[in-house]
Amino acid sequence: MTAKHPLLRGARIDPRPITGAETIPELVDNAFLAYNAGRLAEACRLFSERMLAGDATVGMSLTGAMTPAGLGMSTIIPLMQAGFIDWLVSTGANLYHDAHFGLGLSMHKGSPFVNDVELREEGVVRIYDIFFDYQVLLSTDAYIRQVSAGPEFQKPMSTAEYHYLLGGYIREREKALGIGRKSVLGVAHECGVPIYTSSPGDSSIGMNVAEQALAGSRLRFDVSADVNETAAIVFRAKAGGGKSGILIIGGGSPKNFVLQTEPQIQEVLGISEKGHDYYLQITDARPDTGGLSGATPAEAVSWGKVDPDQLPGTVVCYLDNTVAFPLLAAYALARRKPRPLKRLYQQRVAMMDALIKEYVAAKAERDARAEAAAGERRD
Repeated sequence: MTAKHPLLRGARIDPRPITGAETIPELVDNAFLAYNAGRLAEACRLFSERMLAGDATVGMSLTGAMTPAGLGMSTIIPLMQAGFIDWLVSTGANLYHDAHFGLGLSMHKGSPFVNDVELREEGVVRIYDIFFDYQVLLSTDAYIRQVSAGPEFQKPMSTAEYHYLLGGYIREREKALGIGRKSVLGVAHECGVPIYTSSPGDSSIGMNVAEQALAGSRLRFDVSADVNETAAIVFRAKAGGGKSGILIIGGGSPKNFVLQTEPQIQEVLGISEKGHDYYLQITDARPDTGGLSGATPAEAVSWGKVDPDQLPGTVVCYLDNTVAFPLLAAYALARRKPRPLKRLYQQRVAMMDALIKEYVAAKAERDARAEAAAGERRD
């Protein structure tokens, strides 16, 4: 037989029959061979074999109503505890609904095929097929306002500092209630995982903080600190010879916020860099509609967000996150041993100092070049 054409050297499609005794990694590796199942298998291997190898720093973005569906407890908390998520950017809504569980409040399975007028009359709130009592919102609002009125909150701060402080209170409430670890905010506090919100006013947490501002609270979210702190995290990862990987669950503003760290370093601060090394996204959006959620890794290269030499280390799965994300997590937790926690929250000051030092040096060099060029023009 003549040698195979180079395009036909991929693994032969010849799966074993499913028996029902397979582990999730065995099922993924054996039966997820093509189409979006094939992309999910590639994503599982990219995450577990490359993004979690060595000293790579893994950031995650989170959109969609994932915590109300229980993915905070089932999926995100185990990944944080295993050291598989080092920093996080989330919508405020996910963090607000996460707090319900840490406060011992309940959410229930329901049905999307109901009369919403009737639900409103009965004081039941619906997130598709999730039901909960309207009092859950009021109780959580009251708790957030009570905690945020504390003296340690009365200053401008990054959203990471706010969430760390809030998470500490929620973790103590969990202990008092004897309900175990149910809150992402609480576990992130314990693990030193900084959590940022790209649009802090766009959630019930931000709404309650805004109400307190009317009453004289000095708490303000410092969005510039968020931009610079997240850039400092990525700079630390790359400057020390390590790698930076981004796990994108959904899309939207949090996706851009984790990715814009590289343009912030390169374009705005003028520090030489090439982009994130690994890019893994699970989304149901399409790129041709112009939505940020569907922007591809190749497109991100043109912005400097992804290292062009690392495009083989990028995967996009066009799947439902409530299905694909737990499978990805189960695969990684089965294949990789836990990593030492990086506790990046506690390193924020040192990381910022390193970024500022590099920025000042790069700016001085740019200014010197500009002055020299101006001198040549005068001559």
